Order: sequence, then structure tokens, then C-alpha cells
Amino acid sequence: MTIAELLPPAVEPVTLAETKAHLRLDAADEDALLSALVRVAREHLEAATGLCLITRPLRLYLDDWPETRVIQIARGPVQTIEMVTVYDAAGLPVAVDASGYLLDGTARPARLLLPARPASGRALNGIEIDFTAGFGESGADVPDGLKRALLLHVAAMFELRGVLFPADQPGTVPAGYDRLVAPYRMRRL
Repeated sequence: MTIAELLPPAVEPVTLAETKAHLRLDAADEDALLSALVRVAREHLEAATGLCLITRPLRLYLDDWPETRVIQIARGPVQTIEMVTVYDAAGLPVAVDASGYLLDGTARPARLLLPARPASGRALNGIEIDFTAGFGESGADVPDGLKRALLLHVAAMFELRGVLFPADQPGTVPAGYDRLVAPYRMRRL
């Protein structure tokens, strides 16, 4: 199972103004760096939790249908299922009628049950499920604890700005970060 981001989020969960207020900065000379650090902090947070903070389109690739009939989607919260495609033996895409599907998008991981599951003709990535995931279209929809963790992380990385290049971030995770993120992590055995 692989999940690919089809489009990056249109906005970040915290604005540049919110970030500058948190850091008590007034000048605009660090704006590009701050924007890059917010993106890095969001990507790190999303990787650590399996969440999409801002709504955007993603694609789940499967080699075969699961035996349990329930498809688990590790990125969430899943808002909608846009399209299901299966590739036939000739490698041509065939749209699957997904009407009547059942989606539990808020479960961790999200769960999808399709009424029809046609066989794939490809051994690898023969099934594609396009879906939309995220808390909402803006940072106002993101839980405050996650935004607070993101701002703490940006502040810690900003302190290292002379030591590490933005491409080498995150160089540190601040104290208290794990406690803010813990309720949103998906635990596995």
C-alpha cells in the first residue's frame, strides 16, 4: 500500500502572521525562511501522525484487494472517495462503480467498504483509490493542539537557522512537542 499526494495543500495550517506573532518577529526579512519552516514542520507532523492537516487530494495504490473486504486508508481524516480505478490485464484503466460504498473517514485508519471489487490485471499497483483527506480548507479547521505543536516546532527550527539549512530541517523537536502530538498519533502493535 502506497499513498501519494496528488496536490500539495493550498495553504498551511498556520499563517505567516501567526508564525511571526508566535516568534515575536516584526521584520519581513525572514519571511521566506519562516514559510519554508512551516512547510517542513507540517510535513513532519503529518508523517508522525498519519494525518492531513489541510484538505487535499491523495491516491492510495493497492496491489490487490484485502481479504477482509475492508480497505484501510492510513491518511486521514478522509472526507470523500473521488474515484476507484482498476487496471485490466492489458494495462488499461477501468473505473469501478463506487456507488453504495461505505466510508468511515474519521476512524484511524479510515475504513472503506466497496460493493464491487473487480480483479486487477496488474501485479503491482493495479488498484488506485483517489480520495480527499484533511481537517478542512484552512488552519481554522485544524485542532489547536496540532497548531500549537507546529508553532513550537517552527520556533525550535528557527533557533537553528544559522546551524542547519532549511533543506536539512527538522534538526530538532522541541520539549512538549510529543505531548501535544500524542493524542493524534496512530499506535500500532
